[in-house]
Amino acid sequence: MRSTTSLQVVGITGVGEVDAGDDLAGLLVDALHAQRASIVDGDVVAVSSKVVSKARGLTAPLAQREAVIAAQSVRTVAARRTPAGLASVVQSAAGPVMAAAGVDASNVADGTVLLLPADADAEARALRAGLRERTGADVAVVVTDTAGRAWREGQTDFALGVAGLAVLDDLRGELDASGRPMSVTARAIADEVAATADLVKGKTDGVPAALIRGLADRVVPDDGPGARSLLRPASTDWFRLGHVEAVRAAVGAAAVDPPPVVPGTLAERLARVAEVAEAGGAGRCLVKDDGRGPLLRLSADDAFELGALAQRALAALWTEDLAGTVERDGALDALVRVSPLPA
Repeated sequence: MRSTTSLQVVGITGVGEVDAGDDLAGLLVDALHAQRASIVDGDVVAVSSKVVSKARGLTAPLAQREAVIAAQSVRTVAARRTPAGLASVVQSAAGPVMAAAGVDASNVADGTVLLLPADADAEARALRAGLRERTGADVAVVVTDTAGRAWREGQTDFALGVAGLAVLDDLRGELDASGRPMSVTARAIADEVAATADLVKGKTDGVPAALIRGLADRVVPDDGPGARSLLRPASTDWFRLGHVEAVRAAVGAAAVDPPPVVPGTLAERLARVAEVAEAGGAGRCLVKDDGRGPLLRLSADDAFELGALAQRALAALWTEDLAGTVERDGALDALVRVSPLPA
């Protein structure tokens, strides 16, 4: 599919505060009319999930935030303890992997948090139908939310829910500009739309939606597969767990409490290593100091258990950015000398 060479992106201002039960489609159409603008066939309307959730009344007391996050989480990808409490990245009930399951305390009433809609694609379909009913125009709708990226600083908006838009431009099998076949390129059009819209929506300007014109060739007559079709299945997810969580799961110590964001002293790090090593199987792992510095002392009931314990300890050391050298200290005992991992 040919790339679009020109886009018009306009923030929809004047929507005002959205309350539970509000007609969001009507609010958007009225706001556009107040801007002397209108919706036409082929337009894309990008709307913050926050106003969708507010219109649906998806709020909970701030005091219940941790319980709400747990209820909105399908599985934990990574978690760290902070001075303010547990920080977690989870697969949310809404679908995507997000911090705190998308539960948000910003730009909401004091003492409350906002939940994501459980089915954002359904919300997009409903909003699309409402806009068509009020304007007669066949448009696409993208419900947007904000998330970080695993390998980059900062956040960007992505498509949480979609209706009426071709969400993926799959170029696999086509030829590039040099005539070479492409084997992996599949553009996430819906996410690109969400990020583009956020350039005019912002986070602090009270502009919850944007009108994008110039993507008529991406707008489809049916509702399409939705944003949920962009979720990577487990079978192709190379990074399903954080590195600490992956190691702990591999050695059978997934139930150990999450580590802190700030690692702490060497003794504190070694105490966590010992806990993980012991939780993963038989044997005992103690933190000692023989005058040359902190180390781990391992003991077990047989040589096999001792070897397995040593391997669990070495794996746990890696999660603390430490390396270890194992020294036998008797038939069923061993010492693990500790050093920093090479930079």
